[in-house]
Amino acid sequence: MKLQSASKKEVKRIAKGVAVCSVLMVAGLFALSLVGVGTFSYRVFVGAIGGSVIAVLNFTIMCLTIQQATEIEDKKRMKAFVQGSYNGRLFLQAAWVVICFLVSHIHLIAGAAPLLFPYAVIFYLNAKGKLMPPDPPRDPNKAILEEEEDEEENLGPFEI
Repeated sequence: MKLQSASKKEVKRIAKGVAVCSVLMVAGLFALSLVGVGTFSYRVFVGAIGGSVIAVLNFTIMCLTIQQATEIEDKKRMKAFVQGSYNGRLFLQAAWVVICFLVSHIHLIAGAAPLLFPYAVIFYLNAKGKLMPPDPPRDPNKAILEEEEDEEENLGPFEI
């Protein structure tokens, strides 16, 4: 399955943000090593590159999953599909952190921290108002009716 153009755009934005965060992290780890906190070596670069690749790959898989899930008609199957993808992506991240811990050529912090960078980029874009276009003004009476309809369809986390 191919990424849609909107998904490609978002993946590129996340990839750029993760790259910027990774450069800042490497610079920070270098500055810390100058004052005697930790050591700086090629391991930091290996961890930053690997963690960044896993983070962007995880986001890309999520985009593909959402695209595929929108084509599923049955809500229970859709929810199961999305949950399965989430579990797989979570396993991918956990496996990467374990690899960072076990392989001596990868800096653990530099390898694990980039997994959090997509969240930081999304938070930044949302704070700047660049994530979602502003909604057009709505009729308040119509909004109340829509909220009442949505409450009936949305199940809580423990309801079936």
